[in-house]
Amino acid sequence: MPQLDTSTWFVTIVSMIMTLFIVFQLKISKHLYLSNPEPKPMAMLKQPNPWEKKWTKIYSPLSLPQQ
Repeated sequence: MPQLDTSTWFVTIVSMIMTLFIVFQLKISKHLYLSNPEPKPMAMLKQPNPWEKKWTKIYSPLSLPQQ
C-alpha cells in the first residue's frame, strides 16, 4: 500500500490562505462607505397628516341635543 505524499500540503495551504486574504482585501477595498451621517432637523421631517389639513368637528354623544 503506497504512502500518502504530504510534501506539497504546506505550499497548497499557504497559497490558499494568501489567495483568500487577497480576495477579501479586494472585496473590502471596493466597498463604498458612507460619510458620517448627520441628524436632520425634525422640523423638516414633519409631514402634515390628512386630518390636520381641514377643520373637523367631533360631536360627543352626551353633547347632542336631548329629545
